[in-house]
Amino acid sequence: MPEIKKVAEMQRVKVEIFGDVYTLRTDDPEGLEKIVEMVNFNMKAISQNIQSFSSSRIGVMAALKIAEDYMQLKKDYDELLALLKESK
Repeated sequence: MPEIKKVAEMQRVKVEIFGDVYTLRTDDPEGLEKIVEMVNFNMKAISQNIQSFSSSRIGVMAALKIAEDYMQLKKDYDELLALLKESK
């Protein structure tokens, strides 16, 4: 069973996402930085193509894009695992 992190072990980190500052708690600041970079990248790419959307709509569109990418990676991973099991 995964270990549940105590809130006291978490660090407060300020990050900027699409011009807004958020204070988040994390036990992995470097990992959080990579996530923030991915979110910012997607939001900026979407905002360049569709400038009439509000920040919240751009955020939702970015979340959908990231979820789509995740689902494709999961599908590819599951297919790879199936292939590896077949080859044994």
